[in-house]
Order: sequence, then structure tokens, then C-alpha cells
Amino acid sequence: MSETNPAAAGASVDTAPHRYTAAVAAEIEARWQDFWDAEGTYAAPNPKGDLAGDPELAARPKKFIMDMFPYPSGAGLHVGHPLGYIATDVFARYQRMTGHNVLHTLGFDAFGLPAEQHAVATGEHPRVTTEAAITNMKSQLRRLGLGHDKRRSFATIDPDYYKWTQWIFLQIFNSWYDDEARKARPIAELVAQFESGERAVPGGRSWNALSAVERADVLGEYRLAYASDAPVNWCPGLGTVLANEEVTADGRSERGNFPVFKAKLRQWNMRITAYADRLLEDLEALDWPEAIKLQQRNWIGRSEGARVDFPIDGEHITVFTTRPDTLFGASYMVLAPEHPLVDKFTPAAWPEGTHDVWTGGHATPAEAVSAYRAQAASKSDVERQAEAKDKTGVFTGSYATNPVNGEKIPVFIADYVLMGYGTGAIMAVPAHDVRDFAFARAFELPIICVVEPTDDRGTDTSAWDDAFVSYDATIVNSTGAGVSLDGLGVVEAKARVTEWLERSGIGEGTVNFRLRDWLFSRQRYWGEPFPIVYDEDGVAHSLPQSMLPLELPEVEDYSPRTFDPDDADTQPETPLSRNEEWVDVTLDLGDGPKKYRRETNTMPNWAGSCWYELRYLDPHNDRQMVDPEIERYWMGPGEDRPHGGVDLYVGGAEHAVLHLLYARFWSKVLYDLGYVSSAEPFHKLFNQGMIQAFVYRDSRGFAVPAAEVEERDGAFYYEGEQVSRLLGKMGKSLKNAVTPESICEEYGADTLRLYEMAMGPLDVSRPWDTRAVVGQFRLLQRLWRNIVDEATGEVTVVDAEPGEDTLRALHKAIDGVRQDLEGLRFNTAIAKVTELNNHLTKAGGPVSRSVAEALVLLVAPLAPHIAEELWRKLGHGDTVVHQDFPVADQAYVVDEAVTCVVQIKGKVKARLEVPPAISEEELEKVALADEKVVAALAGAPIRKVIVRAPKLVNIVV
Repeated sequence: MSETNPAAAGASVDTAPHRYTAAVAAEIEARWQDFWDAEGTYAAPNPKGDLAGDPELAARPKKFIMDMFPYPSGAGLHVGHPLGYIATDVFARYQRMTGHNVLHTLGFDAFGLPAEQHAVATGEHPRVTTEAAITNMKSQLRRLGLGHDKRRSFATIDPDYYKWTQWIFLQIFNSWYDDEARKARPIAELVAQFESGERAVPGGRSWNALSAVERADVLGEYRLAYASDAPVNWCPGLGTVLANEEVTADGRSERGNFPVFKAKLRQWNMRITAYADRLLEDLEALDWPEAIKLQQRNWIGRSEGARVDFPIDGEHITVFTTRPDTLFGASYMVLAPEHPLVDKFTPAAWPEGTHDVWTGGHATPAEAVSAYRAQAASKSDVERQAEAKDKTGVFTGSYATNPVNGEKIPVFIADYVLMGYGTGAIMAVPAHDVRDFAFARAFELPIICVVEPTDDRGTDTSAWDDAFVSYDATIVNSTGAGVSLDGLGVVEAKARVTEWLERSGIGEGTVNFRLRDWLFSRQRYWGEPFPIVYDEDGVAHSLPQSMLPLELPEVEDYSPRTFDPDDADTQPETPLSRNEEWVDVTLDLGDGPKKYRRETNTMPNWAGSCWYELRYLDPHNDRQMVDPEIERYWMGPGEDRPHGGVDLYVGGAEHAVLHLLYARFWSKVLYDLGYVSSAEPFHKLFNQGMIQAFVYRDSRGFAVPAAEVEERDGAFYYEGEQVSRLLGKMGKSLKNAVTPESICEEYGADTLRLYEMAMGPLDVSRPWDTRAVVGQFRLLQRLWRNIVDEATGEVTVVDAEPGEDTLRALHKAIDGVRQDLEGLRFNTAIAKVTELNNHLTKAGGPVSRSVAEALVLLVAPLAPHIAEELWRKLGHGDTVVHQDFPVADQAYVVDEAVTCVVQIKGKVKARLEVPPAISEEELEKVALADEKVVAALAGAPIRKVIVRAPKLVNIVV
């Protein structure tokens, strides 16, 4: 909203030549930023070389502090973006001042869809726009005075970086997960087991009898990175496969609003499911918000149950169920439309007596299944699983046998069952599952009660309005030839039926996970090329390290080939596949020159952020991903960090699952293979909130420029038209973005830093208010005036000892600020600095040098530029960055006396000034001897004295 800047207005009329103004702040800030860069002030020494020659530095404890990887947007930063960066900078500065060797730097997650979209639209190479965005972002961040070790910065698009991303991919590709050892091992060890006969080859043949293609197929079932025909979100209108996050709930592409279909395409996958148990177990030792841990647990989705085989036509359909105790209530089965057995169990004609509602109006089962599959392929997984939607499906024409009672039950396909969970098949128990109940009602299927309701509905399901779902009830109607569950509780019934299934050879107790293997392919140009080539037989081969990095070639067209948006049967054609000189190559991989074809998909943008914390440690190492000694120093496990990892990782809660889960998986593989000492990438995680802003919309619902909106009598107007106001995100598209540069120009970077930190607790979202920024600017002006004469520019501090009140104010501030900075409570730390500064202002007269210097040191992590300037003015020649943070004298922190309230019959009769450490016995004596208390008692007998030292005495008469 339009307004007058109080700071700028004040500066224009103030004639004090040495007043702290926005112009003075800008000059100071630029000068000190140049100084820090020239001196390498924030360079963090590594254990090799740097620390070896400096025993004092080597003895310091280390602290590795990280922000989540920023994406360099062409739109640049608004004031909401730096919130976390400023917070980690304040914390890092405090850690340096408390004797730590601090590593704090920032790189750029630079592969991504926005740059490629721009390239598609303009023909400009995505590297050009990305590097321009990085340059702009670096300039914006530098102006904030962030203390990053710039020697360690990089972007994921740098070939020297993605060389190692490709190398890590190859380590994963050339590994398998040994379930017995519970760790990844080199694939060569698995091959040796097959060759020696220690491990049987699937299918029973000897390893030497297999062809190269057959061996590759066997190893593909074990590799941690593998190619397979995977169900994917195929968008012909965009010509690419989309991640689930890029598909809307109604099954269309977020970009372009094209139809998205389920299709099977050859894709690269990461076998993250092998690590499901370890990913769950190791969460417990991490210092993460419980809400984030819960999201990861839910995403991994561990559930215990049983695998059950339902016989059908001489074969069987396998289901996983968490409720084997309800097997007697299974009255039909449902397969996912994509299930590979659907075609096998779809006969030529409908069985006699098939209900009309089961056929979908089709003449044959094959027609019904084909039509329904096409319908299901056009829906997203989210849409298919929506609870409120009508249940749809068709009968396959086949019946399976319920193994516990021999009943024939129909087999349907329905879109509410997904291949991505369990076995892609369910036994439906409609009486005790909400979705199954709705489906059974729609298709007139039996509903059999096998869990006795604890409400008053009874066991006659014909009158039920919904399913009865309970884990604390009694099993009924569940007796067959081989097993009886009647009268048992759920837990006991699950155990009994599982034991019977295992004894009968038709099932077993098992654990299932919601987590699916990670789809790792993208049909895009702007991503890391896979270091994989295929021989003439289609067998995948990894490139040797000497051929890395495999760099992106030039292409004429960055667009994937697009197709008729409604044609689901098309196949993607990637931009890389058009550069035939790059794709078709002759290479010598150790057995002579041969012709190969390169992989033409690229890695997803997640790849570069899976391991960047490791490269920060040793960014210029061209021989190793990271030197093991350096990695162990910065990230190795310790007594309070059993899995190792970064000491503090700050970022948004929106990355709770995917990025954090993927990074944890890569860390565990590298740990298993012996490349790192840390099994977890991030020990402590902190989620910062969001800076919000008001969005103003006209009568059409379009956002209008917030800066041009006027407020009159509680209403808001843009160009004379009244507009609505709603608090929301800040962004260019919403026309409410405030740039850091605009605030720095009007107030200075230190003011912006203070304001963002003072707005509220770091983990809580808060609204931006430009009018409130001036409050922090005035704090800095008062700080300046307490040390510098605004008329002469001379320092006004004196060498006299401060008074008792000032010493107490100082040491309470020191004690409080230390605790607040350690706990990331920056808003309350600023409040304590403000209180001390105001005390000095109100006290009048010159400030004692010892107090002034301590105050500057308290301010230094929060407002580093003005602190450097004042530190220099106070006569110091070295930077404030590495000074010792003040330590409070506890004698001044503890109050000399506290006020104790004395009550009689609940009414206050006296207030006593007593020592804070007074005992309850002594306090009772003092209270009963007080003249006012004696007078109020007037000789009345005392029944009881309740003492809460040192603040309360309650006398009952």
C-alpha cells in the first residue's frame, strides 16, 4: 500500500551530519561486504591442511549449518525468501562467536522445469537463463550480508558437480540390497555368489548357462537402480512423463491442463523400498519436528498383516491384508485395472447368471475390461482414491475361491485399487471397510458381518448405512472346515488365522509398505544425463569414472515431441534422442570398441539435492566425491548424533517427504558402501514459517498491485475501484511481492534482517507489514546514538565503570540473548537487545565502554554491518565476526530481591522484599513476623501456612 517512509522522511529534514540514515547504512554495508570478501572472513577451515597447522583452531568444536537448496528463479527474491537464510546466518555468526569452526555456505539447485519451459518458449538455452538468475540471486543475497563461505558454493548444473551425481548413480546401479546383512553391497559380490553356486539363480539354471541378456535381467531384479516397464503418468500433450505432484486431482497436467494417462513405459527406478525399515527406524534418533517424522512414517506406511492366495482357474490371486481376521467376510475381490492377471482371468463370454449391473452394459468381459481400463487410465491416483466419489468397476467374468470357506466370489476390476500399493489386488470385506461397502451397495454384492458391532445396529447388514470398522471387537460368523475365529478378539483372531494360512500353505504373515520405488526418469532436456549406454542386445552398461562427467549435448529443440492430447497409445520422444551423433557412439568399455546407444532420459531435479551437503565439504576435489577424513570431521557420528549428519538444516515443511526421504536413501547407500561415515544427511531439522502478504483482488478476481492500493475508512481501493483483501502468499503473480532491494534502499540490510527476525517465532508464518519495518530502523538509530555523536561523528563512550542498574540490565540481556540465539528464538533475542538499548538511552549521559562493546557484540549476529562499524569506531582493528560472545556474570543475572505476596483468607495483606534463594522455613518466619501480617491476624489461631518460596505465602486461619 502507498505510504510515506518515516525513515526517509526523517533523514531528509535531519541536519545531523553523522546520523545513522539509510544512506549511511548503505555505505557501511557495501564497505563491510567488500571487506569480508577480500579477507575471506567466512572461510571455514577443513581438517586437512587448514586445521593441521593451527592447533588452537583445530581444538574448536565444529558446526555445519545448512539452508535448503534454493532454486534460482528468474523473478529474483522477494522478502519472504531470505527468512531462513537470515536465520541460519544469525545462528552461524553466534556459533563462530562461541568458539566454533562454522561451515555455512549456499549453492543452487539449478536443473528444473521453469528454465526448460523458458527455453521451449524462446529457444534460449536454459543454461543462459539459469546462470543469469544465479548471478542476480547472488547479488541479492550478498546485499543481506550473509556470511557464506563462497569458496564452497556451486550449482547442480556445473559439470564438475554433476560428474559426482552421475558417479553416485552408478554406485547405486552397481549395488544390491542384502536383506540378511541389511545393507547395500556391490553387485559384483552378488555375481560371485551366483557363479559359485552360493546363491541359487532364479529359475534354477547355472549362471554360466545364461546369456548376457538373461544375466542382465536377473541382476535387474536386485539392482538398487534398475530399468523396468513402470506405470507412469503419461501426458501426450506435453510429450513427457509427469510426477504425481505435477498432475491435478482431476487427472490433468498442472502445466497446460492436458489429459494425463496411466501408461507402462521403460523407466529408471530407485529401489528405495529396500530401505523402508531402516528409514523408519533411524527417524527416532533424528532431532526433527515430530510432525515431519509423522509425515515420513505415513509416507513409508509400514503395516503388518498377511499374504493370502485365492485360488482361481488352477492358479491364484495374491492379496495383502492387514485384517486377515475378516477373511470369512470377503464376498468379492478387486484387481487394479493395470494388474497383469486381468487379461488371463477375462473369459470370452459372461458366465451364466451374471448381473446386468456387473457388466457395464458390454456384450463381453473383454469389451467391459478394455473400456473400463481406458476410463481408469485418464484419472490420477488422487482422483481414483477419493473417498467421496462414486464407486465404479466391472466384473472380469471370473470367480475366485475364498480359501477359508470355499465360497466362490466374483473378481472385479475397479479404479480405487492401485498397483502401487500391496499386490494390486484386494479381498473386499464390505461390512467392515468403507470403500468396499460403497462398492458392494452399488453392485448389489453380499455384505457379511464378521466383526460384531459395538453399537446398536446388530449383525443384519441389510439395514446398515455404512461399514462397521473396529479393532476392538469380537469376531463372529467365522467358522470353517479348517479354522474357527468366533468369539476371539481381533488381535487373537489375526494370529490364529495367520498361523492356519501358513500351516495350509496358502498364505503367511508379512509386512507391507505404502512406499513405492522412486521413479527416476524424466523425458526432458534440462537434467543430468544418465551415465548409461546400451549395447546391441539392449543390455545396460555403466560408463567408467574416466568418462564422467557425461555432459549435456546441444540440441536444436528443447521440447519433447508432443502428440494428440487424447492419444494415450503414443510413446515419448525426448529432446536428447534427436541428437543422433551424441546418442549413437562407439566406446571402449574395457573389451574393445563397440557400438552403443546412450540413455536419452534425464535424471529428475531431485537428484542434485540428494547429496549436496557432502559436496559443500570438499567442493574442489576432482578425485573423490568427498575426502573421507573431511566428511568424518564435519558430518561423522557423535555421542549426541548417532547417525551423524548436518548439525542444523533449515527449510520449508513442504519438503517433509520427497526431498528428505530421497536424500536419506542416498546417504544410507553411500554409508553402506563405505564412502561416508554418516548414515543420515541431516541430524537436526528446523522448519521456518512463511512470510505472507495481503493479496488485493478486483471484482473480476484478478490480483492488483498491492503497492498501489489505498485504504480509506477501513476499505481498500485501486484506481478508484473497491477491492477485496485476503492474507496469502507473497509472489510476483499475486502482485504483492516486496523486494529485498527496496527495503535495503529505504532502511538498510541490517534493518531488514532485524525486522524479519523480530516478526515472530521463526517456525510460525507471519504477515509482512512494510510500515512496521521502521521500528527496527529506529532501534539501530538509538544504538548508533548511544555510541556515536551525531553532530561530530566522535565516539562518546567513557571508560568509567557502569552503575549497578546498568550492570544488571547488561548481564540479564547477555544471559537471555545467549539462550535465545542458541534456541533459534531470534524475536525474543531482539526484544532483550532492545530493552538493554532503551535502558542506556533512558539512563542518559555517556555509555561505559565495557557496556557499549558488550552491546555491539550482542548485536553482531543480528545486524553485522553496523556492529562491524561500531566495533571499529570503538578502536578495534579486527573483525567482530570472530570475537568472543559476551558471557553473563550470574551474580548480576539473579535478582537481589523478589517480591513475595502474603495472603490471609485469599486477600493480599503484605508484600515483602526477600532474597530469591530464601528457604520455605525462613520465608514463613519472615512473613509471620511482618507488622502488617501480625495486625491482620489480630491474634486469630493459624490453621495452616502454605509457602511457595520465594513469591507466595498463604495463611489459613
